[in-house]
Amino acid sequence: MSFQAYLDTIEDKTGLTPREFIALAHERGYDDPAVKAGPVLEWLKQDYGLGRGHGMALVHVFRNGAKIDSKHVGSSGTHRDESDTLWLDGKKTRPGSS
Repeated sequence: MSFQAYLDTIEDKTGLTPREFIALAHERGYDDPAVKAGPVLEWLKQDYGLGRGHGMALVHVFRNGAKIDSKHVGSSGTHRDESDTLWLDGKKTRPGSS
């Protein structure tokens, strides 16, 4: 599953866009690179029912923003994406969405 697909699934499940999660993480101080993933994953599990894979996708976004490693772009690997920039503002507002 691509990073973008993880984010889209999270939005489907929670009703929150990645950008909204970034704001919530910031309120809790979870966007600080010194914060370990464990407490963030526990928060996402307890409050939103997200598993480890989806939680780690959000941890990546909290720490790195919309950029992902270009090695995933156009590859045939598990986390392949069309672009090295993730869309964080919701599926309905993504260019080319219908």
